[in-house]
Amino acid sequence: MEQTPLISVIVPVYKVEKYLDKCIQSIVEQTYRNLEIILVEDGSPDRCSEMCDQWEIEDSRITVIHQHNGGGGKARNRAMDCAKGEYIAFVDSDDYISPNMFETLYSFFSTDVDIVECNYCMVENDSEKFSDQTIDPRAKRFSVEEAMRENIEGHWFQQVIWNKLYRRNVIGDIRFPEGKLIDDEFWTYKVIGNARNLVHVEKVLYAYRQQSQSVMHISFSLKRLQGIEAHEGKLEYITHNFPELRFAEHKKLWFSCLYMGQMALKYLEKKECIETFKIIRKILGNYPFSKYELQQINFKYKIWWYLTKYSVEKTCMIRNLLKIGI
Repeated sequence: MEQTPLISVIVPVYKVEKYLDKCIQSIVEQTYRNLEIILVEDGSPDRCSEMCDQWEIEDSRITVIHQHNGGGGKARNRAMDCAKGEYIAFVDSDDYISPNMFETLYSFFSTDVDIVECNYCMVENDSEKFSDQTIDPRAKRFSVEEAMRENIEGHWFQQVIWNKLYRRNVIGDIRFPEGKLIDDEFWTYKVIGNARNLVHVEKVLYAYRQQSQSVMHISFSLKRLQGIEAHEGKLEYITHNFPELRFAEHKKLWFSCLYMGQMALKYLEKKECIETFKIIRKILGNYPFSKYELQQINFKYKIWWYLTKYSVEKTCMIRNLLKIGI
């Protein structure tokens, strides 16, 4: 029987004692058996370290790396540097996956397909709704240009890293920035841009746990401005590599600035608000819309653009009062 290629599954682990066993169990029980499971324990203050070590004893496919609270980006980078698989996948340690996720995703690879992704569901209290395993999933193939447009427009191939299976060589030497709160925002579009073709599978195979203690849901802080920084880098990348998509990404950067301003008004103290809007005004000044782009913006959005020319702060206040964009 022909040996299936090795898939390296990378799991950063930090403060998820309550959920870790379910996550790892869902990986070790995959119908696709040829896995290398790399757990990167990131100096977690709870029992995660001992739990990871115990799993390493119980399953020979598991390797544990211990590091001192370097963050998710550093954890994934360390794992990628030592991974041996021909394919790479990421699973967040408080999430879990359908038993046949990797078997299904791998089945859609061909010689010129480099990334395959599935649908996911957001869950609370383990109330996932995985797709019926007896029904063959529908799938759609995308060129890299089509996939990048989907990414920008927020449809398929979103910035999340964990509902995808990647051919190793499409990642190459692309690594996550370290010390960033939302490191996937800096990484995913570059990997998508390296692909030849991609496939989206219409099947829910990943359960994303949305919990109140998640880093992204605790509170809004100045660190969330890293999202704008990521959009800046992405706009530069799109401009040079997919110039026909620049306008779409430019609009996304602009609305990201408004969103951050609205959230700052809602959650930050006055001093932090002043700092936030200083950064936002600088970014909007660095990336003005051209006359041609302004002609492409519909009337409703154009009103918001003209208001920002008067005052970004007041524009965000008005949008908050009207409950637009938040």
